[in-house]
This record gives sequence, structure tokens and C-alpha cells, in this order.
Amino acid sequence: MKFAVAVLPLVAAVSASCLHGTSLLPRAADGTVHVNSYNYTNAGGPLNWYGLDKEKNSACSHGKRQSPIDIVTEDIDYATADSLRFNVPNADQAKFENLGSGLEVVLTNGTLVTSKGSYQLAQFHFHTPSEHRVNEEYFPMEVHFVFENSAGSIAVVGFVFQLSQFGYSTPLFDSVFAHIEDIATPGTYTKTGALNFAALTNHLKTHGIYEYSGSLTTPPCSEDVAWFISTEPLPLNVQSYNAVKKVLKFNARYTQNALGQDNLLEVAANN
Repeated sequence: MKFAVAVLPLVAAVSASCLHGTSLLPRAADGTVHVNSYNYTNAGGPLNWYGLDKEKNSACSHGKRQSPIDIVTEDIDYATADSLRFNVPNADQAKFENLGSGLEVVLTNGTLVTSKGSYQLAQFHFHTPSEHRVNEEYFPMEVHFVFENSAGSIAVVGFVFQLSQFGYSTPLFDSVFAHIEDIATPGTYTKTGALNFAALTNHLKTHGIYEYSGSLTTPPCSEDVAWFISTEPLPLNVQSYNAVKKVLKFNARYTQNALGQDNLLEVAANN
């Protein structure tokens, strides 16, 4: 998981059958944003995140509860529907950024209430392909809604996407991706269309939810992150997927070791 977590203090220190609403004429990006120093290839990729900053990113190499994981449905814990309150009010628009390492929507008017307390939405972002796998199966894309509380603790609500055989997408994401071509260049941003979270909230309420304690999936790979992932994939049409993939390319951290076991980088270094 990004985390393109530039907006989090912890990390900063942490439709239809087409792209609905896409203009025939491309627009210019609205401005520029900071590009993250890490990425997913060569010396900037996950195998060297620890080396980019050995003090801040120590958990990337030494942590034993790292994310993403392969979710084994017979072993994973499940959150009950009434133990999680996901509430993100509708918005007229939001800032949509290309941070080089990923695509992020900055939105801070949502809340998540769990058995451990209340969290405030910081942003949501995308990974292609999915970072989490389910019984070894990966998915075309994954979205992470990142929440933080006043103490700096983080909770993430995630959804994987499955390509729709009927050409349908969750309307919320049609509005996000409508002008994705405007931010094809890393370091640029634009604005989304209107964002309606009703269908997404209902999806989370009416399906199972995997729950586990893991880490950020981007530097500094901090642990004690509360993960909640919907058991049912969201639909995504092929046109939207191809448009996102063209800009986002590849930004998924490799699957980590089983929770509690040695970090894979330490295992490799000792062999």
C-alpha cells in the first residue's frame, strides 16, 4: 500500500462503460506537487527502501508484521459489521495528485470509528496491481482509504477491484478517474468530479471485512496499522482500468512474510 503518505504527519516525518465525463479536449494540470523519493523499480524500489533512509525506514527491513500479506481466508480475522463505522460525506470535488509513487485523492472530511477509537480521513490512493492477495489470488487494482487519529495511529480501509464483465464501475471512481490524463506526468495535480460515497459505504456494510494488524506498505513501513479490507471486490470497467494503469503503471509492494515471521529481507540477507 502507498502509501503516498505525504499528507500524514507520521509518514511525512509518513458508470458506465467508459470514463464518464471525460472531455474530448485534454485539460492542463492545475499545478505541481512534491514527488516521492521512493518508487517500485531499480534502486528506488522496495528492496532498497531501507537503504534510502536506514533510520526512518528500519521497519521496511526488520519489521515482522509487514504489509501487504496474502490473506488466507481460513486464518484471517473478520470484523463484524457493527464494529466499523465508515463515514465519508459527499464532496463537490477533491485534489487528485500524481506523486510519482502513486495517485492520491486528498480528502479530510471523513471518519472511521473502530473498537480502538475514532480516526480522521487523510487521503485515499491506488495501487496496480493489488497489493493484498486473497488465497494467493491478486487483483487488477486496490484502493486504500488512510485514516489517522490524534495520537498518530493509522487505520486503513481497503478494497480490491475486479474487472467487470458487464462494463460497469462504481460511480465514485468514474468521477475520480474522469481527468486522469491531466496528471499523466508525476508531480502534477488536478481536481476530481463530484464524489458520492453512498455506494461504497453500502458495499462495506453488506459484505465481510478482513481485519489484521500490519504496516504501511510504503516507507517508512511503520507497524501497528489497523487494516480492514472488504471481502468482496469492487467492479471496474476495462476502459477505466487501462487509463489508470497507463498513468500509474506498477506500484505494488511485493507480498510480505506471514505475520509474526522474520522479515523477508532479513531472511534473504542471512542466506
